[in-house]
Amino acid sequence: MSPFQGYRGDDGVLAGVRSRKRVFASAASEPVTAAAAPKRQKRSEEPSLDALPDECLFEVLRRVRGARARCASACVSRRWLALLAGIRSASEAVLAPPAAPAVPDLNQEYIGGEDEEEAEADLMDHDGDARERTLEGRDATDARLTAAAIAGGLAAVSVRGSHPARGVTDAGVSALARGCPALRSLYLWDVPRVTDAGLAEIAAECHALERLDITGCPLITDKGLIAVAQGCPELKSLTIEGCSGVANEGLKAIGRSCAKLAAVNIKNCAHVDDQGVSGLVSFATASLAKVRLQGLSITDASLAVIGYYGKAITDLTLARLPAVGERGFWVMANAQGLQKLRCMTVASCPGLTDLALASVAKFSPSLKLVNLKKCSKVSDGCLKEFAESARFLENLQLEECNKVTLMGILAFLLNCSPKFKALSLAKCIGIKDICSAPAQLPVCKSLRSLTIKDCPGFTDASMAVVGMICPQLENVNLSGLAAVTDNGFLPLIKSSESGLVNVDLNGCENLTDAAVSALVKAHGSSLAHLSLEGCSKITDASLFAISESCSQLAELDLSNCMVSDYGVAVLAAAKQLKLRILSLSGCMKVTQKSVPFLGSMSSSLEGLNLQFNFIGNHNIASLEKQLWRCDILA
Repeated sequence: MSPFQGYRGDDGVLAGVRSRKRVFASAASEPVTAAAAPKRQKRSEEPSLDALPDECLFEVLRRVRGARARCASACVSRRWLALLAGIRSASEAVLAPPAAPAVPDLNQEYIGGEDEEEAEADLMDHDGDARERTLEGRDATDARLTAAAIAGGLAAVSVRGSHPARGVTDAGVSALARGCPALRSLYLWDVPRVTDAGLAEIAAECHALERLDITGCPLITDKGLIAVAQGCPELKSLTIEGCSGVANEGLKAIGRSCAKLAAVNIKNCAHVDDQGVSGLVSFATASLAKVRLQGLSITDASLAVIGYYGKAITDLTLARLPAVGERGFWVMANAQGLQKLRCMTVASCPGLTDLALASVAKFSPSLKLVNLKKCSKVSDGCLKEFAESARFLENLQLEECNKVTLMGILAFLLNCSPKFKALSLAKCIGIKDICSAPAQLPVCKSLRSLTIKDCPGFTDASMAVVGMICPQLENVNLSGLAAVTDNGFLPLIKSSESGLVNVDLNGCENLTDAAVSALVKAHGSSLAHLSLEGCSKITDASLFAISESCSQLAELDLSNCMVSDYGVAVLAAAKQLKLRILSLSGCMKVTQKSVPFLGSMSSSLEGLNLQFNFIGNHNIASLEKQLWRCDILA
């Protein structure tokens, strides 16, 4: 019987494929009898498309119109899938079919298994308007990638991981290249079987490619990158991470040929050194705006090239560069090429010292954001000079910079730019209470966001100082400050003049209902986000105050608090409260009695976290019906 006999749209083809499998399965299990022999002989004499040579069948399949019809045809057999994978576009006139790629036979791969219907649905359920496709983990196979290519019209494809036995190879990538010549974005993450040949196919077919991310692909080398450089002149963003085969020549070729390259991220590539980085940056000097270099064996020479040729760089990240010293940062700054630099992140670079940081601030007049992580040589000594030089600085973030103290921060705030808006101090053990306040305390009226996170030495005395110097705060994050109590937090509430909007008190286990009540009474009309996760002394009294005073609150996190069913009922009854996100995770006093109240909450609720409490699965199912618009995590 012809594979197209009885065709009535896509469903008919799918039914025909399934029935054909059932016929094969039953034929294999039944003995051949004398009566059955003539029937089988007669059946073999029926005309079939499979009798056509590849050239003729290719011409037939090339005229199949529509993504769903092509996917339906691909379900028939390995031969049909392979021929369809060789069609570059529905309108392209091809006289002979290309060599069939080594794609698996879907009928053999899934027959009799649990994934049979899922595999067929993957081929059939393609939205003709879909422009993006993501394959993850066990779903990432050549068959599925080929199916996506046959559907065509894709602009962005992400392959994240790979099936352990039938993972994505060059065959799938080649089919994607032929089927989607308009591809603009390609992510290949942890796809160890893709080689330079697959990347060369992308380069040969997808000339409009703008974004390429290859992460964890050990078989891709400079040869593949050179092919991309020659075939993809529109490339704007390149990420290469954990690719042990990539060295310097590929990066040089990208720099020479990709005149529109604007962003590059080179991370943990053992064979990339100064030659590759210098060649890339020096050739792409006119377009390169974002540069991220991490875990490379580059030296001061690369930083010198960046400082001289990085005239278009606005965003620079340097992380885990052990061979770069103070001289490299100093030369990079004094080359005076980073005039457009606005954001700089430096992490785990022992070469960044007080002198180097002051030089960067002095010769980068456009600097707005500085993020320093694990910079052990940065201390109070440079903060005053840094603040005086960086006159447009808006955001300073320090994490695990343990030589920085509260005195240095106060000196910085006393001399900072009038445009300075955000300060973040995370895991800085040098931030602790000072015995006596300086003679002149700064008043930083421009500061809108303050984060003091996981600084164990920061207590009530320091918090009182913060309240005095930051009267216009809107966003406050005090996560992990277990030593702060109501006595320290209440002055901050009272001194805030503009109205707090986002408050994160995660892990402030010594705050009580009195602090929360004071907070919502003073700032309930502006408060939009409040996190009380891990505040074990917070009870239903806080919820009563929230329900009375908060009119703009959209997100409330009560995870691991001591609230109960009564508090949930109070929240549900507050008509002016329009919560979008509510978390009651780990609230052991919240039981099945809360289900009616949760079910009656406002239709504005979009997310509800009910993990680790005593509501029960049956009640969760009931809630899902009542709150059908809401995502429930249980």
